[in-house]
Amino acid sequence: MKLNIAVIYGSVRTGRQGIKAAKFVAKKLEERGHKVALVDPLQYKLPFLDKMYKEFEKGKAPEMMEKLAQILENADGFIVVSAEYNHSLPAVLKNLLDHYQSEYFFKPSGIVTYSAGPFGGVRVAVHLRAIMGELGSVSIPSMFPISKVHDSFDDDGNPKDEAYNRRIVKFLDEFEWYGCALKIARDKEKVSEDNVPLTQSMCRKRPY
Repeated sequence: MKLNIAVIYGSVRTGRQGIKAAKFVAKKLEERGHKVALVDPLQYKLPFLDKMYKEFEKGKAPEMMEKLAQILENADGFIVVSAEYNHSLPAVLKNLLDHYQSEYFFKPSGIVTYSAGPFGGVRVAVHLRAIMGELGSVSIPSMFPISKVHDSFDDDGNPKDEAYNRRIVKFLDEFEWYGCALKIARDKEKVSEDNVPLTQSMCRKRPY
């Protein structure tokens, strides 16, 4: 099943390296036939949170906030790509996530973390799981940590180590299963009045 997926990247620092990882994830999803929107906070420059998107009158939200709302609303799931800043996530990523709410409901999220060191930013995943769950987007059990991100990909997101192409398979298999299952559940609610049968058989077989 083809999914619409938003890859949400969370850094605006000069010389940022994690964008390479975000491009890699987006490419691997596209290779699987999914429609991908890479959400880069340098492109979608949101103000420090004052009013959430839902608090604006319809049609009155700032243009970039409106465009991003449509991307998130149309998405079937989210891959969040985050650095680890002082054991937590970058402020710009938290600010972006907090502007929205219902757009995340009943959709899965996958967590990709990275760092310049050997541990791949895994400590930020604890915070992201709690945040995404509170927003209504349950995170899948697997995560995808990337160590030494500056040396792992070229500027276009191509891996310098072929192992990344193998490692990401299980992570994306699992994300697809949750994305498909929840999409079917949401679609079933929409068409239940028409008595259109939708079954779990439409999904990929469980990855394990």
